[in-house]
Amino acid sequence: MRIVSLLPSATEIVCAIGLGDRLVGVSHECDHPPGVRSLPRLTRSLLAAEATSAGIDAAVRTRLQERQPLYALDADLLERLRPDLVVTQALCDVCAVAEADVAAVACRLPGAPRVINLEPTRLADVLDALVVVAGAAGVPGAGAAARERLAARIDAVAERTRRIGRRKLVMVLEWIDPPFTAGHWSPELVALAGGEEVLGVAGEKSRACDWEEVVAADPEVLVVALCGFDAARSRLDLPILARMPGYDDLACVRAGEVFLVDGNAFFSRPGPRLIDALEIVAHALHPAIHPLPSGLPAAERVATPRSRR
Repeated sequence: MRIVSLLPSATEIVCAIGLGDRLVGVSHECDHPPGVRSLPRLTRSLLAAEATSAGIDAAVRTRLQERQPLYALDADLLERLRPDLVVTQALCDVCAVAEADVAAVACRLPGAPRVINLEPTRLADVLDALVVVAGAAGVPGAGAAARERLAARIDAVAERTRRIGRRKLVMVLEWIDPPFTAGHWSPELVALAGGEEVLGVAGEKSRACDWEEVVAADPEVLVVALCGFDAARSRLDLPILARMPGYDDLACVRAGEVFLVDGNAFFSRPGPRLIDALEIVAHALHPAIHPLPSGLPAAERVATPRSRR
């Protein structure tokens, strides 16, 4: 079985079920686990790497409106790799090569590799994807075992959360310029961790929102988890956030409860590390209830006007 993965979450799923040694090619964004970084890269972004957040947003909107691709797929390399299985996604054209582009190339390949499109919108869908990929690769037991391990970690967090008397009002901010709510699985993570998401809706798409909506919701905790950005890149946009009108008056800012996390690694990818994200946000919300597992980075508390005094 020769496997190609065209999105980071699928690469992490393949490795989680013990088939990392079967991967023969990955996307340009696949970076975990570290061993996949040496594999051939089948995609590249068509957006300017040095663009600002506002510039990225504008370019994405324009390309989608004009039906232009955001990513390029190396069809010649895909043919040379001779995959038996290609794992991609049909959930979001902003996240990876478009489903139609993959299908068009795959149908021309010798041997007609099987193409799996993952479309998780909820946490349960992510767990089910382990079973789907494992079944397609001929190792269904490995998928079931991996799903069970992750489900046990979710249950452990949920059990501790039952001891919490009052849930904190939380917003997960997926983009700063312009502001975006976090949908899909993120509100579920917040609920499991002992919070209540004030703007994002579980299972629904993330959406651009007016900053006035954030001010009106007045979250007690703000988690900055920027889609596709690691913590270092996200920090560059924090001054934009701090300049938003009314930012200093938000309950989360006044209480020093603004946190920065690596959105790219933990929150944006519908794969096994969403459970890491759950444990990270649970510890940030209720550190006395939820210990941080060894090896996971704590959410970084952002310096606010009150906390700087």
